[in-house]
Amino acid sequence: MSFTFLNQLPTPEEIKEEYALSQTSAQVKKERDSLIRSIITGESDKFLVIIGPCSADNEDSVCDYISRLASVQEAVADRLVLVPRIYTNKPRTTGEGYKGIAHQPDPEKRPDMLAGLIAMRKMHIRALEESGLSSADEMLYPENWPYVEDLLSYVAIGARSVEDQHHRLTVSGFDVPAGMKNPTSGDFSVMLNSVYAGQRPHHFVFRGFEVRTDGNPLTHVVLRGAVNKRGVCIPNYHYEDLERLIQMYGEMDLQYPAAIIDSNHSNSNKQYEQQIRIVKEIMHNRRTEPEIKKLVKGAMIESYIEPGSQKVGEHIYGKSITDPCLGWKESEELIYHIAEMNQ
Repeated sequence: MSFTFLNQLPTPEEIKEEYALSQTSAQVKKERDSLIRSIITGESDKFLVIIGPCSADNEDSVCDYISRLASVQEAVADRLVLVPRIYTNKPRTTGEGYKGIAHQPDPEKRPDMLAGLIAMRKMHIRALEESGLSSADEMLYPENWPYVEDLLSYVAIGARSVEDQHHRLTVSGFDVPAGMKNPTSGDFSVMLNSVYAGQRPHHFVFRGFEVRTDGNPLTHVVLRGAVNKRGVCIPNYHYEDLERLIQMYGEMDLQYPAAIIDSNHSNSNKQYEQQIRIVKEIMHNRRTEPEIKKLVKGAMIESYIEPGSQKVGEHIYGKSITDPCLGWKESEELIYHIAEMNQ
């Protein structure tokens, strides 16, 4: 084997004991979980806004950003539920580049998986305790789920992971909403098959144990656009796309049909400013078509303190070191627009 075994990492129980969530924050998360669940199931007409940096690279600036979100959440609480993106793992198309704080706590230093697990957990705890907002993360590595399962209120499965059997089976054991993104090809059938798998019980091996899961009825789809064989981005958030998705959902035995629209990535051709226009179109379609309003439960927005992106090592506070993001001013205005449209 070409593996070099460097360190045996602490168990999730050991990490959670050393970096524990307070009882007060645990209760806050429980209440948030219930509220977010009610949106996915259709019991609540509130709209989910999953918003934050492309990659949570710095604890101080991320928590600063989320504290700003908390103030806005108070103002829109009757119409919206804001879920901060604290994405601690960053998928890389070629495998090269910054892989997120869970892999590389300091973007300018070598990977350190133990320090990464600690940094990931500490950031989620600090954000929750300072803002009262439980967060979303992308589950790039299913084995990491037990390290943060008591902290997250939403989990995303990325376009390159959604066809993977291990991700699908692991989702079936989650007790929070899990959004299955369409694959980069844009195939709705693959995405819906992933939702079907996540909603069913399974029997498999997880972290060295034989396990059984009950299925996660809160598993749903996330539309993030596609890329064709010529490398051209194809959006899938338009009226016609949503009508097609409604029809396909109706042909499958799935609980709580729900869709979240990712306003960046291939939907915006990574033109981050276009997220504003895209979200406004989504809200317009929900307002004009009852079936779309019933299906589309929320939007994902990449946003940080400063607009755009920077290279690793530039040290601009609150600016993304991965994909470019909306700045705070534009993000705040967009959230208030969403609230105004969700009446």
